Amino acid sequence: MNGIHDYRLLIVDDAPENIDVLQSLLQGFKLSIALNGEKALKLAFGPNKPDLILLDIMMPGIDGYEVITRLKADESTKEIPVIFITALSDSTDETKGFALGAADYISKPFQPDVVKARVLTQLVLQANKTELMRLNARLTETNQIIEAERKRADDLLSNILPDQVIKDLKEKGTTEPMLFKNASVLFLDIVGFSKLASHIEPRKLITELNELFTSFDGIADIYNCERIKTIGDSYMAVCGVPEPNEKHAQLLMCAAIDFLSYIKERNSALTDEQHEFTIRVGMNSGPLVGGIVGTKKFIYDVFGDTVNIASRMESHGESMRIMVSENTYKLIGHIYSFEERGIMQIKNIGEMKTYFLDNKYIM
Repeated sequence: MNGIHDYRLLIVDDAPENIDVLQSLLQGFKLSIALNGEKALKLAFGPNKPDLILLDIMMPGIDGYEVITRLKADESTKEIPVIFITALSDSTDETKGFALGAADYISKPFQPDVVKARVLTQLVLQANKTELMRLNARLTETNQIIEAERKRADDLLSNILPDQVIKDLKEKGTTEPMLFKNASVLFLDIVGFSKLASHIEPRKLITELNELFTSFDGIADIYNCERIKTIGDSYMAVCGVPEPNEKHAQLLMCAAIDFLSYIKERNSALTDEQHEFTIRVGMNSGPLVGGIVGTKKFIYDVFGDTVNIASRMESHGESMRIMVSENTYKLIGHIYSFEERGIMQIKNIGEMKTYFLDNKYIM
């Protein structure tokens, strides 16, 4: 609580003898005097607002009830505590005063100890209320900062982990590796990137890669696909992991088609700051294992022959084409037109039929 000399008290009474008594009892406070309701309102709404008002009820002109009604109706004065000064003993009048917002009553004739005690009580309460409001404001501000940091952390997590994995980590504190019996994997690579990178200023190169991969992420989201990682100029995405989806091959193919369509459209409208890119895309479908790798710098990754074959489909493919394994072809060959690429020898797997998607789907 502030020192007594820091508090401003406004005494409102039309009887000079009452004012004299109160001034004597309340020495040490910064006192202002109003002999009527009009003057009281002018002082209360002025630049030096009182911390507490002692207000007579029965006054000519604007009485105490009207004064407190106007004070409580204004945002700038509604929190100022008001103690009514009254010679009335009717409980109905007290009830009316409290209903209008009075904090307390002091009856005439004044009893010095009662006056001082009730004034100090209201000032302590007001000081505590002000401090509580300040602490609440700080708490609100702190909570807003915490919420902003939480959202920032969630956004960062969503860039490296699938949503379902993030949910598991939050709810359980861990996420177990899982076998997914039916999923599809896509690899995408920029053709001739190493040669291109050798003569592009690094900042521009990273800016363009970021533009491409951000666009790919947006496309993947549309089809409920999940970007697993990027390695240099390579982009890897899956569908059916970590949330199973019976249309995994079809949805991932939709994303692959849109990847190529985006690159084709981009190349047709290049600015002076942009470079032309072409990509290869490979897909495979089958069982795989998904889980978090690492402890400090962790990522969600997928493993198994299904992943390795998808990588081979990309590396053995052709520029601006989508090559798929026989596994994927069997799932969506009735939906899309394909042409046979032929039988390929896949390292550690053996011979496998491969197919190119008909380019008529690339807009």
